[in-house]
Amino acid sequence: MSLRTEPTAETGPTADVLVVGAGPTGLLLAGDLAAAGVRVVVLEKRAEESNLTRAFAVHARTLEVFDARALAEQLIGTGTFLARLRLFGRTDIDLTGLGTRFPGVLITPQYETERLLEERALKEGAGIRRGARVTGLRQDAEGVDVDVQPAGEGAAPTTVRARYVIGADGVHSAVREAIGMPFPGRSVLRSVMLADVRLDTEPGRVPAFNGVAEGFAFIAPFGDGWYRLIAWERGSDLPSGAPVDFDTLRSVTRAAFGTDFGMREPRWTSRFHSDERQVPRYRDGRVFLAGDAAHVHSPAGGLGMNAGIQDAANLGWKLAAVLQGRGDDRLLDSYHDERHPVGKAVLRASGALVRTVLATTPLTRGVRNAAAGAAFLAPFALRRAALFISGIGIHYPAPPGAHPLTGRRAPDLPLAETEDGPGRLYEALRAGTYVRVLPRGARVKDEAGVTTVTRADAETITLLVRPDGYVEQAFDR
Repeated sequence: MSLRTEPTAETGPTADVLVVGAGPTGLLLAGDLAAAGVRVVVLEKRAEESNLTRAFAVHARTLEVFDARALAEQLIGTGTFLARLRLFGRTDIDLTGLGTRFPGVLITPQYETERLLEERALKEGAGIRRGARVTGLRQDAEGVDVDVQPAGEGAAPTTVRARYVIGADGVHSAVREAIGMPFPGRSVLRSVMLADVRLDTEPGRVPAFNGVAEGFAFIAPFGDGWYRLIAWERGSDLPSGAPVDFDTLRSVTRAAFGTDFGMREPRWTSRFHSDERQVPRYRDGRVFLAGDAAHVHSPAGGLGMNAGIQDAANLGWKLAAVLQGRGDDRLLDSYHDERHPVGKAVLRASGALVRTVLATTPLTRGVRNAAAGAAFLAPFALRRAALFISGIGIHYPAPPGAHPLTGRRAPDLPLAETEDGPGRLYEALRAGTYVRVLPRGARVKDEAGVTTVTRADAETITLLVRPDGYVEQAFDR
């Protein structure tokens, strides 16, 4: 898609929505908006596609988001599906009882997630412009002017205009900086090392994790002979751009597990500092922040990319509805109201996990392991942790007096068989509209923008499910 420069009142906006950042969050947003008929362009400062694979865990609720876009099975085929998450010592979280088609966590490189989302976005008609660095923006009552510096020596800067802008451009967000949005918080872990490696011996249980006085190590399989290693050496304060020493990776792994499992052939290494930060507002006029541009936290629990994708799923349909005259400003405000508390809860949970990991003495580590084991012997605590980490238990505020299901994630209900219709709810959500789920035998008039289906079970509850898979209304017949 070509971009006009210096738009004027006569030419109008270049796009309805500019998405800044071509990571998972930005690409899912672009695909959803384009599928809804919105003119959307993605600006990405990287001139080339990256094989950066920092994120690797795709949790159950995110897989449901992919299922509602007919992408889940393709993504699962790129990695390894695990039914348990290892915490401390021998403490595991069992994910098999989540009540979803995806009772576990998928381990796959981030670039596989990005590849599928980019293919979908382009297929739906989104434009992606690489080598386009945002240097500033200004907004008024009708839209936003974004200053862009193209890649290449001597390339002239341009200005692009859109009705709305979404900053999905990561922890160092140019959009967040341009609107002057604070990003309060602090650094939690410095100089965390990442690597994709081969192992001569597979750990007995994967994912494998342990923390000791020297630091901690985490190993998860991608399923193709490669393993993701996350390691941290206590006392290390090297800058994020410093090279990763393979001998250091091996020594930290040996300290954590008593062996380095014959680690060899690192195909990719990186280093990063882990912060805990969150913006006070996800919306500033016509500008929105999503993913790491809005919230960052420790890698504990593998929640980061999943939270960003959920931000995107929440915001995309709301923007489309407003642009097409089917929603008002209050709908856009609900993005912050619903997602900011979730981001705050993710920061708390991942922060608690990483602080427990950092226990420094054998005594405190022993107490940690025993306490974690005792806590997770309780079925309620185990289920609560599984529901939160997977995202299945996340819900949004409901108005006073609403049905108890309002604001809850809708399960993938089986639907009554029809000749060409969907067989389950998340297939019906692929239309990108609201879905009304009726009890058997019920009848209603067709309504524009709503897909009506009939449930296959004997329940008498009628549901109105939002395009992002959450219940907006529910009532008993």
